[in-house]
Amino acid sequence: MKLIIPKQHGAWGMLLIPFVLGVLIGKGTWYHIPLFLAWLFVYLATYPLLMYVKQPRKKYYLHSFFIYFSVACVCAIIALIYEWRIVFFSIIMLPCFFINIYFSRQKNERALLNDMCAIILFCIGGIISYYFTMKTVDEKIWVVATISFLYFMGSTFYVKTMIREKKNPTYRFVSWGYHSLLVIATLIVSPWFTIAFIPSLIRSIFLYGRNISILQVGILESINSIYFFVSVVLLARALL
Repeated sequence: MKLIIPKQHGAWGMLLIPFVLGVLIGKGTWYHIPLFLAWLFVYLATYPLLMYVKQPRKKYYLHSFFIYFSVACVCAIIALIYEWRIVFFSIIMLPCFFINIYFSRQKNERALLNDMCAIILFCIGGIISYYFTMKTVDEKIWVVATISFLYFMGSTFYVKTMIREKKNPTYRFVSWGYHSLLVIATLIVSPWFTIAFIPSLIRSIFLYGRNISILQVGILESINSIYFFVSVVLLARALL
């Protein structure tokens, strides 16, 4: 039986970027490898579990879940040997995960609150990777996690206006307004960090309504995410 692979391609950037930011802004160790593998396989396990909640008659989803989760547990044990206190973060993550389960059961995974909770979970992954070696949750990682959350929320609004909500004027104004306020807010609070969000504002306005395929939207958003990632690393190291 084939393993189930998550179909939300945009989620891979959300999975990787906060985690790697936590490593680079903190202090890397070889133990981050099993920690990341545990994080990766937890994500892989979550998808078939939510699909099973949505379609409980399809038992084959459980096959993928148990395989992924077993690998995640093995990797997590190695990581916990290095820093066992990261287990407490799982308690913080549970409310968001329960909300994901609720929307999956309702067959409404595209709900904005569901997306928001998923982004929060990914950003907590960045806090975990930072705490793993730094042994603290300080202002630096809070700033980086908040910036990551704000970026991915903007990405969510933008992608909706380009695909599922492209004929919905409300989402268009929400996306444009959100990105504009984000640039204005960073100009007021910390002008240098505006650099990380300017391309997002430009693409949300100038690409809207254009005849762009889903693949092209994904490629352009991946490029923008790489730009955001590099910008935040450089800015965080220089300013925080």
